[in-house]
Amino acid sequence: MSGSPMYSVVALDPGLMALGLTLRAARSAARRAREDERRAEREALAAERARQLAQRQARARAEAERRRAELAERRRVRQETRTAELREEQGLADARRLDEAEALLARLRDVPAHATEIVSLERRLRELRTGLGGSRPLGGDIEELRGRIVVAAGATAGRAGTGDRPGAETVLRELRRRLADLGADAPARDPAGARECSELLDRLRVLGEQPDAGTRFEALIGSAEHALARHARTVAHEVEEATARAREESLRAEREALRAEEEAVRAQEERAAREEAERAALAEALDRFGVVEDGAWDAVHDAAELGAPDVTASVEQALRAAAMSLDARNVRAALAAVDELETLLPTVEEQLDELQLAHARRTELARALKDAMTDAGLDFTGGGDHGGQLVLSFERPSGAVYEATVRTESDGTPLLTYHVDGEPDMSIRPAASGEAVCAPEELLDLVHQALDGSGFTPGELTWDGRPPRTMARPLPGSQERRTR
Repeated sequence: MSGSPMYSVVALDPGLMALGLTLRAARSAARRAREDERRAEREALAAERARQLAQRQARARAEAERRRAELAERRRVRQETRTAELREEQGLADARRLDEAEALLARLRDVPAHATEIVSLERRLRELRTGLGGSRPLGGDIEELRGRIVVAAGATAGRAGTGDRPGAETVLRELRRRLADLGADAPARDPAGARECSELLDRLRVLGEQPDAGTRFEALIGSAEHALARHARTVAHEVEEATARAREESLRAEREALRAEEEAVRAQEERAAREEAERAALAEALDRFGVVEDGAWDAVHDAAELGAPDVTASVEQALRAAAMSLDARNVRAALAAVDELETLLPTVEEQLDELQLAHARRTELARALKDAMTDAGLDFTGGGDHGGQLVLSFERPSGAVYEATVRTESDGTPLLTYHVDGEPDMSIRPAASGEAVCAPEELLDLVHQALDGSGFTPGELTWDGRPPRTMARPLPGSQERRTR
């Protein structure tokens, strides 16, 4: 058997098994308590985040309402300012035209025959001046007043006598000036009316040169006056329409500008909402990571001490993934990594509890084995924990070295493995003093007997190549069962 390892499967006494169940239940309860604490901490942090989020959202809504109110106020002020400007422009134009009409009317005040008509014209002039600056345009009314004044002036000229050239020339000149006052763009605004007025004025010029055309001249003045009034009203209407279109275009441009401002405000609010959601999600990931981080690092250290490199690597990898995602502010990846770490940690802690129970059991078995080996006359020369198994070294007085390894199989069963160096066979040979010396198998049987009462009961020793004696447990890794 020299060089062949010997094995012994160790059974647990009922008391030790019951103690193990009690310890396992206690650790399970402790894990549940830790998870409850973490859950409570996460809920408290979530409530605080929700409170802070509600405050930020309330401030954001107030700020948005303030910006909307500012936009509405600017819109109102712009509209009022624009309306006031348009009214002022219209009022100034109407005032100038009323001044011109009043100047025409002043020429008739010295004619007694028109006293009654002048009173009526002056009353109408005052009414129109009272309406200056109002919301209703006065262009048509002013032109109507001017027409009445011109008609009265024409009648005065006619009554001045047949062949009264200065009177006819005055009326004709006034009508031409009135036509010109409509503006250079009047023919374009009312081509038919401009053409009719020009033709009537040409006819008036011809009749004014005839000495006996007084009645026809006066009648034609009325026709020209009416045509000119129609033309003036049409031009005024077109000007008002153009002004209204320009005003509407200006208002439309202002509305577009305000709408662009509103769109910019809305886009800013949407961007702020997205940033707020991202900030809230990142804060959630940070809080949840903070809840499990210490426990995860504790698990890493415990796994390293218990010789579980796979556990150490898996938890370290999850920690790194979460930390890197958080540092990069990658919200989606951070939340996924934290989810994985939260799911992994309870499973790892359960594994570590089982590993710690197995380690404690190995430690107890190693302590009992050390006492039994030293009681059997071997000297303890050292030992240590190597990757989840305890290795103890002993030396016999003869110089033989015994190395005992205590480990746990996958089902939790303790297993003792012995390596003996310096004793090549299993016989009992006489010592120099004449005393019998135990072979390794006999020595280890005595050691195993000494373990009675420790809670551990080693099984029969077996090794590769041992002659069959009884139904023996297969060697670790072997698929066959050995018989005695």
